[in-house]
Amino acid sequence: MKVAHAPGELERRPRAVAVGTFDGLHIGHRAVIAEVVAAGPLPTVVTFHPHPREVLGYAVELLATLERRLELLAELGVAETLVVQFTPEVAGLDAGSFARSYLEAIGAELIVAAESFRFGAQRRGDLALLEQLGLRTRVVGLVPGASSSRIRRLIAAGEVRDAAALLGRPVEVEGVVVSGDARGGTLGFPTANLRAERSLLVPGFGIYAGEARGRRAAVSIGVNPHYGGAERRIEAFLLDFEGNLYGERIVVELWERLRDEATFASEPELVAQIARDVAATRAATRP
Repeated sequence: MKVAHAPGELERRPRAVAVGTFDGLHIGHRAVIAEVVAAGPLPTVVTFHPHPREVLGYAVELLATLERRLELLAELGVAETLVVQFTPEVAGLDAGSFARSYLEAIGAELIVAAESFRFGAQRRGDLALLEQLGLRTRVVGLVPGASSSRIRRLIAAGEVRDAAALLGRPVEVEGVVVSGDARGGTLGFPTANLRAERSLLVPGFGIYAGEARGRRAAVSIGVNPHYGGAERRIEAFLLDFEGNLYGERIVVELWERLRDEATFASEPELVAQIARDVAATRAATRP
């Protein structure tokens, strides 16, 4: 998929376009993208970075990084994506100016969106305005329950299976592997310690079963209370894996929450529990 950061980087040609932040690309977003891909003209997405709410002064925990969002769009069949740097100046553009600068400029012919779609300063632009400007529009029905805010609540509570049903894919945690305490290796379960972007929503503390790099993964999110930790850690033990992942970006799927964090009477008891977590991870099923 071609990624551009300014309209001039894309050839002006007939396009079917979806516009939005598409944080997490949940099942509602996916319905819009599927319609864009099936429409006929070059399937294109116009998206924003950073998140508009962040620029407007509101706190937001992202469901996916920009890099992951672009990967998911490519997987869904989008041919080209224009990433608009969202600034106060962009926020202040009236709807007509935004349409001319970012939609007409790349040759958009068809805009696909939910009926509630709004854009431009003070969200005054809608599909009717786009039709007045000569663009065709196509409405995609809302998918019940598919809202980023609801998904965020589920993930924060560790309810990853329920969240996956609304995402249309497993919940993920993403980060770069950095050095940790190296304690897992001494226990027989060496882990990859992930450093996630600060803006990314990380699931609630607990032990999870999932997958990373094509391997089952037992994942600990929390402060490691058995050793008196205070700093949040994301640690993934990739089953049947040998190798060095330091410095690499990995995406970890979380399939099932196995249990809460806990302290143990002895280190052998901790090791025995980790072994049970690994067995549960082998038996887990992808949502």
